[in-house]
Amino acid sequence: MTDAPAQGRSVVFASLLMALMLTIWPLPEAIAPFRPDWSALFLIYWIMALPHRFNVGTAWCVGLILDVLTGSLLGQHAIALAITGVLVAMSHLRVRVFPVWQQAMTVMVLLAVNELILILVEGATGQLYDLEWRWAPIVTGMLFWPWVLFFLRSLRRRFDVS
Repeated sequence: MTDAPAQGRSVVFASLLMALMLTIWPLPEAIAPFRPDWSALFLIYWIMALPHRFNVGTAWCVGLILDVLTGSLLGQHAIALAITGVLVAMSHLRVRVFPVWQQAMTVMVLLAVNELILILVEGATGQLYDLEWRWAPIVTGMLFWPWVLFFLRSLRRRFDVS
């Protein structure tokens, strides 16, 4: 561990804000079910890239903000993103060395775990709906992962985020 001060936190928080904005951005009804979970994708990247700076606490806070923005049960996305963050933090050393296609498959599994937790919470509270389209954001998230990876990696390198 280094004692160097963190650089570029504002870049990370700006990217997470962008992910939250993409999450609530209105889409046409035909493609809305295919919207990837941008918050989860961006958090997976930042926790994988800088686990000593951004971790489960960051995921919990982003999840609470996401709950407020979407009007869902308070803590629903927070617990799902926190558990996903724990899984990323536990496996980040292995996943970072994977080729991009294997990372995309791993991200698909992480997004599926995230979605399963959301389904369990909604089922427990009696708010479960649209089960036939719950797989769509998982698949689109996997397909968007290479672009998210390259975009955030270029941001991290350009602004020397550490």
